Amino acid sequence: MHSNQDILNVIIDAIQDKKGSGITVVDLEAIESAPTSKFVICQGRSTSQVSAIADCVREEIQKSIGSKPYNYDGYRNSQWIVIDYGNVMVHVFLPEYREFYNLEELWSDACITRIPDLE
Repeated sequence: MHSNQDILNVIIDAIQDKKGSGITVVDLEAIESAPTSKFVICQGRSTSQVSAIADCVREEIQKSIGSKPYNYDGYRNSQWIVIDYGNVMVHVFLPEYREFYNLEELWSDACITRIPDLE
């Protein structure tokens, strides 16, 4: 069984591999009403990059952890793709959609960790 941290590390590496930016981990474990224990939020500069990031996350989790997502949605427009791994949900946004939905602010009482961009 893999830990949430193992899964988070693979997700973050996959996002960085496709040059995703603004990676944020939102720890929701202490919040009773939260739908999951962790959100990983990031962004891509174009719809094709958003799709590529989401694809890479799914491929790397499958390869490294052996898990497929319970569900995923958003590929039709690729403005906001969500991938559900049960305890961890990955949100890949275009910058304007990330700003509009502002999940970090919505869950501002959670512990939020920002991962520095690779450049």
